[in-house]
Amino acid sequence: MKPFQVVKDFEYAVAVYTGAPYVVAVNSCTNALFLCIKYHYMQMISGYTKPFIDPKTKLPTGYNSLTTEIEIPKRTYVSVPQQILHAGYGVKFRDEDWEGVYQLKPFPIWDAAKRFTSNMWSEGHYYINKCDGSLYMCTSHHWQKILGIQQGGCILHNDPEFDKWARKARFDGRTEGVAPKDDNVHIGWHMYMSPEIAAEGIVRLSHLPKDNPDRPTDDYPDLSKMGIFK
Repeated sequence: MKPFQVVKDFEYAVAVYTGAPYVVAVNSCTNALFLCIKYHYMQMISGYTKPFIDPKTKLPTGYNSLTTEIEIPKRTYVSVPQQILHAGYGVKFRDEDWEGVYQLKPFPIWDAAKRFTSNMWSEGHYYINKCDGSLYMCTSHHWQKILGIQQGGCILHNDPEFDKWARKARFDGRTEGVAPKDDNVHIGWHMYMSPEIAAEGIVRLSHLPKDNPDRPTDDYPDLSKMGIFK
């Protein structure tokens, strides 16, 4: 068996469990968020954007090549604003009480580190978008989270172009199964999920209940007061 087939099997299992059209597994939710942000950054600097459809007006809105900041709740995990900075944006904080998921505005990127339950993509896509449009939902599978494996995260999404890009971007820009000397390598990062972690995820997922409550979010500090983000 090819070594990364088990990763594909884990992605398939997560897709079935959550209802997501596509799943890209990486080594952390932090890096899942980074790839989503960086993808949109690269799209914008190249002059190409896919509009996010506002669920209220049903019209394209949100971001363009002039977007320089990403807005997030002031109480979340510290790595989220760090990845925003690493990807090339500034950080703006908002005062928001959130449960399970929140949006990295103005992009259709959602941090779902505190949620992992069956059909979460299908329900989330309906309530978040309420229409057709690209959506990227990042989950965490760290041992303190709901799935509780050693590490790892997934990007649940519905964008076939992003899927092709992300699968190479997470693997040092390489194509899985192709030797570097024979590959057409593009920009990438060392963020792939190892086969051992994926195998553990498959086992734990097979025993995971269908309905899981969101993890609490009351343990986060106010990041807007940290000097690094001022």
